[in-house]
Amino acid sequence: MVTNRINDMRNLLKANLIKAKVPGNWDHVTTQIGMFSFTGLSVKQSEAMVKKHHIYMTKNGRISVCGLTKANCEYVAHAFKDVVENF
Repeated sequence: MVTNRINDMRNLLKANLIKAKVPGNWDHVTTQIGMFSFTGLSVKQSEAMVKKHHIYMTKNGRISVCGLTKANCEYVAHAFKDVVENF
């Protein structure tokens, strides 16, 4: 079911963010619902995600959860770590 997959990707992203020790509280990733998630990233951080890491999101930090996969969640989490710590 689609909703199960979205929830699984939210849980996997949060787990990878915690594993990568990305600063901040990431509970909102799993408490939100729907196909998109507000990450809490700033405009500058969101732009760095796109330009540096090729992870596409809106400038207000909204990302498509449907674009997450088991294969890319770890990469996405490490990109979050980079932009949170450096931008």
